[in-house]
Amino acid sequence: MNFLEHMRIFSRVAELSSFTQAADNLGLPKATVSTSVQQLENQLGARLLHRTTRKVLLTQDGQAFYERCVDALADMDELQTMFQQKDAALLKGRVRIDMSTVMAQDAVLPRLPELLQTYPLLEVEVSSTERRVDLVREGFDCVLRAGKVVEPGLIAKPLCDMRLVNCVSADYVARHGLPHTLADLAAHQLVHYAAVLGSKPTGFEYLQGDEDRALPMPGQVTVNNAGAYQSACLAGLGLIQAPYVGLRRWIASGELIMVLPAFEARPLPLSLVYASRRNQSARVRVVMDWLSRVVIAHCTVDAAHLGSQ
Repeated sequence: MNFLEHMRIFSRVAELSSFTQAADNLGLPKATVSTSVQQLENQLGARLLHRTTRKVLLTQDGQAFYERCVDALADMDELQTMFQQKDAALLKGRVRIDMSTVMAQDAVLPRLPELLQTYPLLEVEVSSTERRVDLVREGFDCVLRAGKVVEPGLIAKPLCDMRLVNCVSADYVARHGLPHTLADLAAHQLVHYAAVLGSKPTGFEYLQGDEDRALPMPGQVTVNNAGAYQSACLAGLGLIQAPYVGLRRWIASGELIMVLPAFEARPLPLSLVYASRRNQSARVRVVMDWLSRVVIAHCTVDAAHLGSQ
């Protein structure tokens, strides 16, 4: 291995704090990763990592070297791809992105073939999860994130605001009727959503003027991911408050019915988030630009559909 390859391997170990996870991430044997870091330390004449039975930590020298590695590797990626935009067929390499399951299924994956047809040598890894991933630590080039971005060192590019609608299933309405006022909600069920099960439910959220309000509501079911949230509503277990982007097809079919339009929660901002490195490789920039266009177009279609409701 050359010095650059040792740098790339060391950077992944530093970001993941684990030889095993770095090896899995890079598709290399753990022994190869360990040997590479040892050879790098020998070449530099400095100890870069503290190794314990539980965790791998950067030494002071390791932290300083890692920070220089980040910039150096980004510069190298840029140098390797700076002329490739002249020929789309030559733009190659892996790009890792993360987003919610609903956004992946409804907006991004259906449009992905057009990107890969234009750039046939690109490799795109799509992670779909409801948890908030650690972009740098887990090796993502960019993520689509709903809500506020508060982590230091990250750049958030606002894309759109997703309207949150209140929905119940047609079956639920047949059994319990429609709520028409906030007071009516006392006699209805809310499917509770909690990122961490066991936490206190927020209740029914709505805007009063520009102030966020929450009304406690009964509910027998609590879920912790968007797919289960939608399925619980479709099963007639209660009312949900979710982005129209994920409910559109069921609303159009009549399986779900929008209720209480005057009492919707604050729209949820959606951003493209990436690390604040000085340079992004050409392949990452291309994917980020494409992803931005796809999401904005999807939100625009949703807004048009909602306007005709």
